Amino acid sequence: MEVSNQPKLVTVFGGSGFLGRHIVRLLAKEGYNIRVACRRPDLAGHLQPLGNVSQITAVQANLRYRDSIDRAVQGSDYVINCVGILFESGRNTFDAVQEFGARAIAEAAKANNAKLVHISAIGADKNSNSDYARTKGRAEEAVLNIVKDAVILRPSIIFGPEDGFFNKFADMSRFAPALPLIGGGHTKFQPVYVADVAAAVVKGVNGELQAGKTYELGGPEVMSFKECLQLMLKVISRKRMMVSLPWAIASLIGSITSLIPFIDPPLTPDQVELLKQDNVVSTDAENADLDLQSMGIAPTALEAILPTYLVHYRPAGQYTKMNSSS
Repeated sequence: MEVSNQPKLVTVFGGSGFLGRHIVRLLAKEGYNIRVACRRPDLAGHLQPLGNVSQITAVQANLRYRDSIDRAVQGSDYVINCVGILFESGRNTFDAVQEFGARAIAEAAKANNAKLVHISAIGADKNSNSDYARTKGRAEEAVLNIVKDAVILRPSIIFGPEDGFFNKFADMSRFAPALPLIGGGHTKFQPVYVADVAAAVVKGVNGELQAGKTYELGGPEVMSFKECLQLMLKVISRKRMMVSLPWAIASLIGSITSLIPFIDPPLTPDQVELLKQDNVVSTDAENADLDLQSMGIAPTALEAILPTYLVHYRPAGQYTKMNSSS
């Protein structure tokens, strides 16, 4: 039987996004051909420098439309789904994107006999009161029912350039006299570096992870919401008060801000509900060797990375002084 020397093809849904571009970069270094499936391929030109000429191509796909998913997966050896939303907008609902979309991708992968790596989230639970967590949980169940040997990765909050957590609050600190501590700021996180999550994804594609298993990915430190904001303020050299917001008030504020036509609402009631549960790697995952350390990936410390991309949120004088002394 003749064996093809053609590089394997990996289709990455959401490959033009925050996590996706890191995945694409590592896959290109590994020698794979990459097909980036996204809603606006005309805006994915920034991915081309991550690989060799013709190694990376972008195609149009929308998780609400099954035909576009089938076309994107056709001929693929591996499929990665890293699409997720933190708030609903128009027809892009949690059910449509995170459940229906994930199910459709799994069915397309199975039809093409392609291996599947699915990105979920710590806290995914089909019985959750949070629509985000509920649809993530239902998606996990559907994926494993359809593709028995799929690998599921559940990261805690992901940090890195262009993240949606530390950048949001750093930007808020530039004009707000105080920062909100939702529910008192006691919710625990285990922030994980985007490059570490991407490395885990590539290990899944390479067949280095256990098939049909769910891994939980967290950084080296468990920190409260308040501690995360305190570190962020330290990095950007700003002092701000922190105001505790009870759950009910935070949810009311979220309901109001969700009605305003923000591109990215600062808070939604579903996000408030999500914050009621800690977001850390479970002891079950650690004991079963289903975490970053078990993959041979040393988690990167938050404090080592934050200064590299939050520097522009520093007061203007300090930013100039720091640059002139470097």
